[in-house]
Amino acid sequence: MRPLPNSRRILALALPWLPAERLANKPAGGAGAAPPEQPLALIANDRGRQVIQAVNAAALAEGILPGLALADARARLPGLRVAPHDPAGDAACLDWLAQGATRWSPMVAARPPYGLVIDISGCVQLFGGEASLVSDVVTRLHRLGFSAQPALAATPAAALALARFGGTRVNELPLAALSDLEQVQIGLRRAGLRSVGDVARLSRAAVASRFGEALLAALDALTEAVPQPLDPLQPPAEVAAEQRFASPIVQQDAVRVALERLLRRCAAQMGALGVGGRHFALSLYRSDGHVARLSVDTAEPQRDARAVLRLFDERIAALNDPLDPGFGYDLLRLAVPVTARLDESQLGLDGGALAETQLNDLVDRLTARLGRGRLRRPVAADTHIPEQASFLGALADAPTAWPAPAPGEPPTRPIRLFDPPQPIEVLAEVPDGPPRRFRWRSRVYDVTAQEGPERIAAEWWQRKDGAGLTRDYWRVEDSSGRRFWLFRHGLYERETTSPRWYLHGLFA
Repeated sequence: MRPLPNSRRILALALPWLPAERLANKPAGGAGAAPPEQPLALIANDRGRQVIQAVNAAALAEGILPGLALADARARLPGLRVAPHDPAGDAACLDWLAQGATRWSPMVAARPPYGLVIDISGCVQLFGGEASLVSDVVTRLHRLGFSAQPALAATPAAALALARFGGTRVNELPLAALSDLEQVQIGLRRAGLRSVGDVARLSRAAVASRFGEALLAALDALTEAVPQPLDPLQPPAEVAAEQRFASPIVQQDAVRVALERLLRRCAAQMGALGVGGRHFALSLYRSDGHVARLSVDTAEPQRDARAVLRLFDERIAALNDPLDPGFGYDLLRLAVPVTARLDESQLGLDGGALAETQLNDLVDRLTARLGRGRLRRPVAADTHIPEQASFLGALADAPTAWPAPAPGEPPTRPIRLFDPPQPIEVLAEVPDGPPRRFRWRSRVYDVTAQEGPERIAAEWWQRKDGAGLTRDYWRVEDSSGRRFWLFRHGLYERETTSPRWYLHGLFA
């Protein structure tokens, strides 16, 4: 199949020595670390044996390969240094590098175990061309202590394979680029195939029937025959702005001035779209690769730069650990990933909207200072089960419209619910009839008026066996005028022979 016309440019980076280089970059070299020129192997237990999982370049040059038993490796190289392999630490390091790589493009993905993929389509002009961008990426990674092998292609799979195995043409890649399974590679070699190009020249039906659809899909991804999406760490926001600095800035006042400039640029974009921001995310890129992230939320759509800047001031003032600029920030990026419709409005002569505006400002400031989850409000849930009909959500979120009762009608749900419902003893004329008298907490209540039943079925679709008893709710009033919400649990002679009664709530 011919490659599709594709204007995408994907930069992939293979980091073959990441485990050993991560260990060497730890403070004081880390436990078991060795200088780059000294052979180092990272080991793990495998069915009672110590097996090498990763090595550095010096160990590879001595013939020490991953998969070799530690005893055999030390027989070949007695001076081999070893350290425990930490896959979780490697994954966290790769994710940290991916976060820092968003300085070149928002479309970045980590490809474990040791790969990064960056969609640089439309970004190269900011860095003076592809060659300049690639050089900047490799140089910055080298300063951080990581060796990177770059490659460019039109799909993530092709770029990553070229970076991993080297070369400039996909057709010349070895069979290992198609599959990591040894039995698949052996089958391809027995068929007389030696490269990806040899497989691509075969009939698609023959490849699929002999080696499966998975190999055919991998071949299409490598040969750029089908579009391949990239799932980035952070989806790009429709509204965003960034500021790069030729000389890193370290003063907080300079950061604040730059942030206000970014807020004004984003406000202009939102004004053109007729929207306001609900979530503002600031990324501060340090020259040593660290990325600090701050975000604020607003109760209502907002595009007033000064108002949002005050929220960031509150957020920074509330940090347990103040922002550490280190050697300075060389890039600031502001994104508005959450927006909502915001029409122009004018304050009425009576100032009726002023109180609501002040309340929203107070909510925004408290949320920025205390944290998003500290201030809460009841939010309606999409369920008919009474005790699950609401939950406490963040106060900064948009309020839920609650159904209003009919004019002049009493509320159908009590203000106070018991969790769990209180068991009661009920006297009724017939087993499935309304309650006439009930005992709760050693006190007897005579029912003078009742309304019901309101039948509420269980959520059978969420139960494996479809079981669940039906509830018949009654709104009742006693001789003293107090109103209660009772329910009978289970349909008589259809779901149970002895339904039980519960008091679920009290009306005001």
